[in-house]
Amino acid sequence: MIATEDIKGLFKNELAIIQDSDVRNKVIEAWVKGCEMGGWDSVDELHQMPFTLLTDTHGVSFIEHTKVVTWGAYHLAQAQERNYEELPYAIDYDRLIAGGLLHDVGKLMEIQFVKEGEYRKSYAGKCARHPISGAILAAQVGLSEEIVNTIACHAKEGEGRPQFVETVFIHQADYATFNPLVMKEKGTLIGE
Repeated sequence: MIATEDIKGLFKNELAIIQDSDVRNKVIEAWVKGCEMGGWDSVDELHQMPFTLLTDTHGVSFIEHTKVVTWGAYHLAQAQERNYEELPYAIDYDRLIAGGLLHDVGKLMEIQFVKEGEYRKSYAGKCARHPISGAILAAQVGLSEEIVNTIACHAKEGEGRPQFVETVFIHQADYATFNPLVMKEKGTLIGE
């Protein structure tokens, strides 16, 4: 069973950025609960889990993807903060990091291990895509509506919906990790 200490170890550097200990603890709780609900028993299983079933991930794991999206969104925010003469909106870094770490937490319930190297969409995943199940999970552990919005609206479910600036950064970082792999598979990634 995956415990609090496992999640703290996986995301030590990211969790350290979150200033509000209540938010930090609820992010950890959401991960632990998501692992339990999805039947994930060990950190090694999470390191083997692909971050998507929609394209060949070329070995990029769910954990790697989560970290890259979190740091990508963080650095997008930092680039604007450091380079705009006047930042036109406030950036909430607790919301940004929590949203980055949780944007795909619903995939713990959406993706199911079948056998070594084989995964499929679970029954729960057929019923609700990960932005929805992840948002529900975040609400269940008591995370704010702002963080729930960030999870629910980071993918196509958020198109045309009101979003926080942190959601936009997470969305962009998420697609920057996904689109090149889709293009590689289709043969449209130049330089391949």
